[in-house]
Amino acid sequence: MLKKLGPILGLVFVVLLFTALRPGKFATADNFEIMLLQTAVVGTGALGMTIVIISGGIDLSVGSVVALTTVVIALLLNLGWPPVLATLGGVGAGMICGGLIGTLITRLKLAPFIVTLGMWGALRGTAKGLASEQMVVPPGSWLNRLLNTLAPEQRWLLVPPGVWLMLGLAVAVFAFLRYTRRGRHVFAIGSNELTARLCGVPVERTKLIVYMLGSGFAALAGVLQFSYLTVGDPTTAAGMELDIIAAVVIGGGSLAGGAGSVAGSLVGALIMTVVANGCTKLEFPNWVQEIVTGGIIIVAVTLDRWRQRRAE
Repeated sequence: MLKKLGPILGLVFVVLLFTALRPGKFATADNFEIMLLQTAVVGTGALGMTIVIISGGIDLSVGSVVALTTVVIALLLNLGWPPVLATLGGVGAGMICGGLIGTLITRLKLAPFIVTLGMWGALRGTAKGLASEQMVVPPGSWLNRLLNTLAPEQRWLLVPPGVWLMLGLAVAVFAFLRYTRRGRHVFAIGSNELTARLCGVPVERTKLIVYMLGSGFAALAGVLQFSYLTVGDPTTAAGMELDIIAAVVIGGGSLAGGAGSVAGSLVGALIMTVVANGCTKLEFPNWVQEIVTGGIIIVAVTLDRWRQRRAE
């Protein structure tokens, strides 16, 4: 019960803490809307990372995939592609990156950490090369409004479209993990890959799908990041991979594999956003915020290790 409710209790604690410290600035409807907007990008990326971590893997390249996606979308829009096709092109580029990562891991038997660390640099360099090491400014489109704050006539939506997109994707990932055979295979591989292989689980094929989905969701996060920036920026999302991984671990995911939940990952992403926003409201300098974020990551990994020892 503590494992399931822990992330929610942590979220309630940090919200109450910053509400008490800055009641007039933090606990407002506008600020909560801003925090949801800020959570949408990391939360969407965390959905894909949840699948990867449950399978016992890791992906350090998701921040670079986000940057690459913003550049690809901007370039395609400049070529005259409709926004829908440009979005599909960006997501497709991300999934191709995931397919390459999965192929290297399954065919060459390389460690996911090493492969994705190499792809982290390679994809970031690719994004800079495609953008000629500068921001790509495309024409305006409806993509720019996905993460805008709601206008008075849009209040019936309750939250911006980008947040609804994140929630819809969360439902899809939950259904995939809970009700499909491939989703059960992901848990089986993360729990014990050798046993899963002996039981007839197609390990290599499943891992390939896992990394394609992980990069695909990172690309969808890149779509939202593009909406927020309105330009293709090859330098954006630097360090976002750590926030995404931390969100999954804070939400109950295990770096050893076999454990994780969609709801927990979204709560973890929201905790990261609330802490960053609260530090800003308290007027802490950036270096203090970075220390706090790093401390949260260390605590999350420590709790994960403690859970593993108790399970053993």
